[in-house]
Amino acid sequence: MKAMPFIQPNDSSGYTALNFSPRFWLLVVITGIGAGLGASLLMALLAVVQHWSYSYSSGDFQHAAELVSPWRHVWIMAVAGLLATVVIWLLKHYWPGKDSDAPKAIWFRSGRLPFIRTIIDAALSMTIVGMGASLGREGAPKQVGAAVASVLSGWAKLEPAERRFLVACGAGAGMGAVYNVPLGGALFALEVLLGTLALPLILPALTASFVATGVSWLTLPNHATYLVPNYTLTVGQLVWALAFGPLAGVVSVLFVRLIILADAKKPQRGWTLMMPVLMFTLLGCFAIPFPQLLGNGKDVTQLTFTNQLSLPLLLAMIFLKPLATSGCLGSGAPGGLFTPSITIGAVLGGFFGRLWSFFWPGATPGSYAVIGAGAVLAATTQAPVSSIVLLLELTHHTLDIFVPILVAVAGAAITARLLDRRSLYSGPINTIRPAIIMPFKNIQISYKARIHQNIEIISISTNYRAIMERFLDSNHAPKILYVIDEKGIFVGRILLPAVIACHPLARVLDTGAAADVVTPVNCLLPQMTQADVQRQLYREPTGEVPVIDALGGHLLGVVRRNL
Repeated sequence: MKAMPFIQPNDSSGYTALNFSPRFWLLVVITGIGAGLGASLLMALLAVVQHWSYSYSSGDFQHAAELVSPWRHVWIMAVAGLLATVVIWLLKHYWPGKDSDAPKAIWFRSGRLPFIRTIIDAALSMTIVGMGASLGREGAPKQVGAAVASVLSGWAKLEPAERRFLVACGAGAGMGAVYNVPLGGALFALEVLLGTLALPLILPALTASFVATGVSWLTLPNHATYLVPNYTLTVGQLVWALAFGPLAGVVSVLFVRLIILADAKKPQRGWTLMMPVLMFTLLGCFAIPFPQLLGNGKDVTQLTFTNQLSLPLLLAMIFLKPLATSGCLGSGAPGGLFTPSITIGAVLGGFFGRLWSFFWPGATPGSYAVIGAGAVLAATTQAPVSSIVLLLELTHHTLDIFVPILVAVAGAAITARLLDRRSLYSGPINTIRPAIIMPFKNIQISYKARIHQNIEIISISTNYRAIMERFLDSNHAPKILYVIDEKGIFVGRILLPAVIACHPLARVLDTGAAADVVTPVNCLLPQMTQADVQRQLYREPTGEVPVIDALGGHLLGVVRRNL
């Protein structure tokens, strides 16, 4: 790839798709093929598990779950929890410290994913969703697409910024294939996973997603995920959408915060790893009166879009579905959040739309559910553009009510952004560990008086633009940025020359992160003598050396040379 000057992200006169090498384009196509094949295999696994778990050979999952005996819900979910517990323990035992979560890998490890663990994790995710876990099915194909891209990136020895971009493309391609939303999958990769819609990135993302979707058509149906009638536009819908948007934004923020809390409380070791058994069995018990809680919510959304759920059931689902999804996620089980978000938006819009119809009749009640789904999806992902496109591709028949959808999406997205800028995908990443200095009051250090704590610390996931803003801050521009990882452990430092000289894909298109430019450094330890500190300090060109806790690797401060 050619080095280009620093330009505006969407300036077509500079960095364009043509700047990617032929080798990179080949990797994009192979990534799409791998993501498409992975999506096909995972959907076949989902169908087999669903049909075995609820003893049906035709029809939909929701209808089958309602027909089986109530206690079948309990024991099927208990088995799903036991399976999740065993597999999670094996993964932690044989692949300790390696996370297969695609968003975390993109920003904390420059897109590096453990391939075998990720594939096993994806298969587990699709299996337990098929058995009834209240999680999304998109998590598994997203992981597989990202894992394929990560392996290809390592084989081709791509730069970190290129690897991160290709892994995001693979994740979006997997999602596009499993939902038959090629354009939405590409925009999801950029807007949600990378946080940018720079024009030069769109064509590679589209290529991967379209190839993956085309490959999936060999085994998966080529039609809309949700079958909805042609709803007509009314003035009442517009007025309702204007009032509903902010409400959807508030509900979305509450749901995002619930997911962030659940993710932070995931069990890590010991008896707590049995939490999936307890949580899934509890879900099975709640499924006796509310079988609609089982699964990712696709069939419930379909029923809501066509106005086939009662008003009391819609109200119950508004509260129970977020709790069920956050509970499954908080137990440590892998899964997605895309379809549950759509379901929550659909039941929320369906409920308040039905109430609105009593005062202002005229619109088909199901249309309010469609509008609500788009609004909540946009607010929970903090990605209004990709959410609108995804809704259009998922339904194929919403152009007539496109204006109220836009009104509701805008109101929900703006409200959510004002209250909390975190999304379902970025929230758990940003709250893993704050970038702070660890206290050292109880640590015995002979040179404690020489340690300074007035330094700049950032997370390893900090993007390129934020790094440059820190260095160019007119009020307080640091010479050195110190970097910690997702566990709060010190990993190195960043100097301005390294940031300026980093890969053009990171500089021009803002796909770089601190992980790309951080460099390790020899640190001081508390047990060192004054003489050891002095020798190491005078060998350091920058004039300051970080001090870390010898046991935990946490940053305690720096010792500076007197110039």
